[in-house]
Amino acid sequence: MVSVGERLSRARVRAFLGREEELSRFGEALAGDPHAPFAFYVYGPGGIGKSTLLRRLADHARAAGRLLVELDGRFVSRDPADFERAAGPFLDVPGTVLFVDSFEHCQWLESWLWHHFLPRAADDTLVVLGGRRAPQPQWTADPAWSGLLHVSELEPFSAEQARSLLVAAEIRPELRDRVLRFAGGNPLALSLAAAAGSAGCGREEIWAPTADVLRTLLAGLIGEVPTAAHRRALEVAAQAHSTSEELLAAVLPGEDVHPLFSWLRDLPFIESTLRGLHPHDAARETLAADLRWRAPNAFEAVRQRLADEYLRILREAPEERVWTVTDDLFYLFREGATLARLRSWSREDEVHDRPLRPEDIDVILRMATETEGAASADLVRYWAHRQPQAFSVYRLVSTGRIVAFTARLVLPSPPDAQDLATDPVVAAAWRYTEATAPVGPGEHIGVSRFSVYPEQYQVPSRVIDLSSSRAQAEAARARGRAYGFAVFRDAETWAERVKGTLADTGARPRVGEYTYGLFAVDWRQLPVEAWLMNFISATEPPAAPSGPSPVSRSAFDQAVREALAHWRDVDAFAACALMRARLAADLGDPVGELRALLRRAVDDLALDPRGVRAREALAAGYFSGAPTQEAAARRLGLPYGTYRRHLRQGLDLLCEALWQQELHDPRR
Repeated sequence: MVSVGERLSRARVRAFLGREEELSRFGEALAGDPHAPFAFYVYGPGGIGKSTLLRRLADHARAAGRLLVELDGRFVSRDPADFERAAGPFLDVPGTVLFVDSFEHCQWLESWLWHHFLPRAADDTLVVLGGRRAPQPQWTADPAWSGLLHVSELEPFSAEQARSLLVAAEIRPELRDRVLRFAGGNPLALSLAAAAGSAGCGREEIWAPTADVLRTLLAGLIGEVPTAAHRRALEVAAQAHSTSEELLAAVLPGEDVHPLFSWLRDLPFIESTLRGLHPHDAARETLAADLRWRAPNAFEAVRQRLADEYLRILREAPEERVWTVTDDLFYLFREGATLARLRSWSREDEVHDRPLRPEDIDVILRMATETEGAASADLVRYWAHRQPQAFSVYRLVSTGRIVAFTARLVLPSPPDAQDLATDPVVAAAWRYTEATAPVGPGEHIGVSRFSVYPEQYQVPSRVIDLSSSRAQAEAARARGRAYGFAVFRDAETWAERVKGTLADTGARPRVGEYTYGLFAVDWRQLPVEAWLMNFISATEPPAAPSGPSPVSRSAFDQAVREALAHWRDVDAFAACALMRARLAADLGDPVGELRALLRRAVDDLALDPRGVRAREALAAGYFSGAPTQEAAARRLGLPYGTYRRHLRQGLDLLCEALWQQELHDPRR
């Protein structure tokens, strides 16, 4: 009769995936290979499979006839003598294998282990430590230990391994992608999802983790959270694509975020990247799903504060910081139907973009010829000569190989006759503007003219994500941009994808053997920031403006913020969307009088005691000449977080006051 222990061991063998290197090296050590390690140190975030691996290694050691000593770090006292007593056979019985799981709970023993305990091990013994933290660097750098210590940071399952687990668990095929996105390759998350099966699926056929699954995951992945402020910091990091200390301060005003950020950075499931802190996928999705289930209003509040901060950065930050902002904004709303059609957040084949260099020309011409034909390649050559700065070349982060290129052309009014005669797509764009709302002197159009990624040609991809983000950031900061155009070859498919965000012009210009669809937005009718917010939440096309007040309340608020940002620059102010609101109708000197109206409205806030500090914050931030909000805060003698709170209140009060004027009495 098979014992319960044997049945458990067989079940672990059947369920076990991957970890081939660790199993192989441990097998060599069990077999007595003189070059094999003596100590194995396995680490990684919660739920990554450390305990599962240790149990599998223990099965191997047991099958090899070894004596096992298995300790759990959660129940080890702070006295080294207690540890030594519990692990006694390791010092006395040759061939013993010592396993210590959850080592992070007794990490204070680490130096004592290396210096005093492990050197006294009996002959032919082995030790395996598993914890969330990496070992102290002096041990991995110590030449004496280099041949004796094997350190493994466990990685999430590959997409293939994760999918095979779900197939074995009989998760329905149409649900697997959703489960994989939630679990992110984390073995615990995948196992719980597999155990839950399709039970969490509603009528929309979308898998969702149950409350029990979320509770188990939070305990396994996250562990204990010290305070409510720490949990709020976690919830910000779960929604933001990457979290900097500055972003945390903006979203959690009034909190001392420096220790919170340091705590986040030390968590085992958080990666530190150039742009900030990035949670492992399973931890991120678990935290976000738990907050959405437990406190949906708080979930939306965090998301809105993050969106507000991204829009502020888009308006106010130095140019080199803005290119990823729309990417971050869209990431917040990645579950929306519109974004699901258009955007890809895959981390596979991650690319980065760089300016076009002369030595790249032959490569991009070859790509253009391969995907769009010789006639299109001739146009690439033409525009690369005319506007080389418009091109971005995309390389794989892993190898540096060029895989794609895009071009975002800027074309002034009046158009160049040679450009119109050379490129049928650009000519069609100008004809559309002339037939709808002509581009005036000093204005220009932007055309995302080429998007060539041979391996994923004109389907949602990371290349299109990055190019779109750059195009939208450029449009938000450009002065005098009248239109934005996007060009896609599969016009019918893309017409459905961009529905509600871009208008199908109906133009189908032909280049060589292919025709292209041309899609447009008139930035004079809808401010870029309002368009972005419509985009991330749109189910229907934004309402076409009509009459003397062509903006919604949301668009109006964004127009007020834009006007404040450009108040000191008369030329830039003249191009602001607020100039097209009812407030500016019939003004004799529209720019001068609207600037004065804006200044009076700010001053009037001080008539209400609630608005005194708000008025000071707005005046210091927008009218005083302070180059940054930090400088404005210093000018008022306020902590930055306090200043930001007053400024946010001021913007809310000002937008409400001006909106009432817009609706009822513009001349008041």
